[in-house]
Amino acid sequence: MKKYLASSEFIDWKTPNVLNKAKELAKGISSDEEIAHKCFIFVRDEIKHSLDFKLNPVTCKASDVLKYATGYCYAKSHLLAALLRANDIPAGLCYQRLTITDVPPFCLHGLNPVYLKKYGWYRMDARGNKEGVSAQFCPPLEKLAFPIITFGETDFYEIYAEPLSTVIESLIKGKDYQDVADNLPDWKVIKELV
Repeated sequence: MKKYLASSEFIDWKTPNVLNKAKELAKGISSDEEIAHKCFIFVRDEIKHSLDFKLNPVTCKASDVLKYATGYCYAKSHLLAALLRANDIPAGLCYQRLTITDVPPFCLHGLNPVYLKKYGWYRMDARGNKEGVSAQFCPPLEKLAFPIITFGETDFYEIYAEPLSTVIESLIKGKDYQDVADNLPDWKVIKELV
């Protein structure tokens, strides 16, 4: 489990702003499930999805996502993993391959598995709710933002300790939120996942 608790370049939970927020969210709570729920709600509801709200800058590191209060699903998952790890709760990253409008092309969608003592690994999706999207925290049932409905869409159940390189590349190279939207990761990642 050590790798799912580590602080790293993109899941930089030892950064003071992330560590302070993590401790603030967990204040007065001892249950890992309650802490995970509070962190999930914070990221889902208080950190705006960059494309939904047409916000810059493009963020990638957890500390930047928190600082600017915006990020794509991938960046939001980096922040959620960081907040959980800072509270000594193992968390990773996982992905789905989805369409944007129920027809190809495909792109990856980032979410988080968290290790809860009572349930084991549980996936949650803090991308942010909007009309037609209602992700919830209700273990052991998963209530993700997007169901798999179109041929070619896939759930990848691998749990990664660090973001996929192609996701990082998309966020770092993206000039603004629209540039990222126009170049969402997909195929290179499929090779990395197989």
